[in-house]
Amino acid sequence: MRVAVVSDIHANLPALEAVLAAIDEEAPDELWCLGDVVGYGPNPNECVAVVRERADVCLSGNHDLAVLGALPIEDFSPDAATSARWSASVLDDDSRSFLALLPSLAPRYRAQLFHASARDPVWEYVLTEEAASASLALTDAPVVLVGHSHVALSVTEERGGVTGGAAPEGTEVPLEGRRWLLNPGSVGQPRDRDPRAAWLLIDFDAGWAAFRRVRYPIDRTQEAIRARGLPPTLASRLALGE
Repeated sequence: MRVAVVSDIHANLPALEAVLAAIDEEAPDELWCLGDVVGYGPNPNECVAVVRERADVCLSGNHDLAVLGALPIEDFSPDAATSARWSASVLDDDSRSFLALLPSLAPRYRAQLFHASARDPVWEYVLTEEAASASLALTDAPVVLVGHSHVALSVTEERGGVTGGAAPEGTEVPLEGRRWLLNPGSVGQPRDRDPRAAWLLIDFDAGWAAFRRVRYPIDRTQEAIRARGLPPTLASRLALGE
């Protein structure tokens, strides 16, 4: 079983299209999405339509829930809240219906999937050893997949604790013989100072996972953000990967 994993698309259609083109070259058996299809970006309906058609499993992220009205928008940062209100105002019925049915966690094959973490599937950022250790302790699958932080990570159990960290492009981890917590990074708004769209390829049978990055026309997304009157910082940050 070979699986492509994406997360945190955030309504960035050019980034999603570039990632899917790269995924198609690998011809995986399934595509898994860890949530936050919408929020921040300028193309929520288009991204939902693509994910609805392509993904074999999709989770709900905190931004998806906010746009649906299931989380208080006041809990978000000012720019995120502005984007959520705009996204809610333009979300069509098909997109709303699709997002409303999504869970925030799910088992799949040899993995357990969470938007954020096993301890809090919606909100917790797994960016510390303690958070990673907790998610591994609360699960039993060989591979635990999380998103939400927009930072590609590979963390594994070792000697009663965990080891690992950031997983830049080209990072490949052996799955056999140990459990892993992996974050594919963000398709639509990376925050690890690499502006390229991120995704993860897992080959469960061969026993490895590989972190990938893809260039996309950032200026197209930036222009669309400005054209829709969304906060300008949401455009500028894309070129910085933060």
